[in-house]
Amino acid sequence: MGDLADGESIEVKGSAVTPYVLRNVGGAYSCTCPAWRNQNRPPESRTCKHLKALRGAAVEEARVGAPPAPQAKAQPEGESKAPPLLLAHSWDNQADLTGWWMSEKLDGVRAYWDGRQLWSRLGNPFLAPDWFLEGLPSVPLDGELWGGRRQFQRTVSIVRRQDRGPHWREIRFVVFDAPGHDSPFEKRQELLSQSLQGSPEHLELHPQELCRGLDHIKDELRRVEGLGGEGLMLRQPGSRYEVGRSHTLLKVKSFFDGEARVVGHQPGAGRHAGRLGALLVELADGKRFSVGTGLSDAERQTPPAVGSLITFRYQELSNAGIPRFPSYLGVRTDLAELTPLQAVCCFCRKVMTVDSSSCVSIQLTHEGAEQSWQAHPECWLSQLSSQQSA
Repeated sequence: MGDLADGESIEVKGSAVTPYVLRNVGGAYSCTCPAWRNQNRPPESRTCKHLKALRGAAVEEARVGAPPAPQAKAQPEGESKAPPLLLAHSWDNQADLTGWWMSEKLDGVRAYWDGRQLWSRLGNPFLAPDWFLEGLPSVPLDGELWGGRRQFQRTVSIVRRQDRGPHWREIRFVVFDAPGHDSPFEKRQELLSQSLQGSPEHLELHPQELCRGLDHIKDELRRVEGLGGEGLMLRQPGSRYEVGRSHTLLKVKSFFDGEARVVGHQPGAGRHAGRLGALLVELADGKRFSVGTGLSDAERQTPPAVGSLITFRYQELSNAGIPRFPSYLGVRTDLAELTPLQAVCCFCRKVMTVDSSSCVSIQLTHEGAEQSWQAHPECWLSQLSSQQSA
């Protein structure tokens, strides 16, 4: 049987007029045939008769695993199978974080080690090779499977594989907390430092430094984003490990991130003719828009399946509440449902969730033109009161 080297592609004759193209990108194999493209599985878990003919049926079945059961649904977050993880809130741009512990926000895949098995945020097992798990301590660890900056999609394609293959050599398990210990954050970091001494190279403790104030946050955020990083994480000193979303853990980024569900594929034009031009996506509130930037050539050739969840980056919301300048980041396999977007209140400048209970959309005149802005209801009422009393 043959095979494809990483980055290699070949053409094979099929039932269509034009030949089908088989590719290998980071160990994720794809084919342009309809049978491969129309499968309701993540791209890295699909196969077809052309790939089986090239690589062998047994090899392909070992790579992608057993086909999903009909009507199988993702494990919802919050059920007993999901690991007990601490989740972050966004920084409101106002709170003084001097004295908090600051670290880089890694753009990898969240992972929970229970002492025997690595689990995803939704409670699905990561099939890491035995050598990757050797040397991990018997205590629970909270961390990130990370392939480096700007490598999110490749990291996802590797850790989602079913064959425990050699591409795991590109992945590190970066640990940032010890969920099983009810002690202050600083004490847990000391425990981790001791527990991970002499660990294999792919297992490391995430470095932390004390925040010296707003200017320090701005400088570090600028440095990290300049290197291609995602942002910063700030942890309250002395805080315990909590299960669920907590204000003791805050994320700081220049851009907002959001999630949407793919509902269609829009054809490309020009240099993208014959492949994907943009993803048609839908937000939690039903609003639809297109995401056409941030996609690689390989992703345009084999785009995320309809029904999958993606994450994207955006600057702000438009007059109609649509993300402006959305850029594709990757497929989300660790979420079961969509969450509302975020924006900055036009009065208090704090970050807020854009939904009917915590946000209002108002019309204001800016540079001679009527524009739609988002605001906290209490800020808007306070503004109206001050205008009426003036």
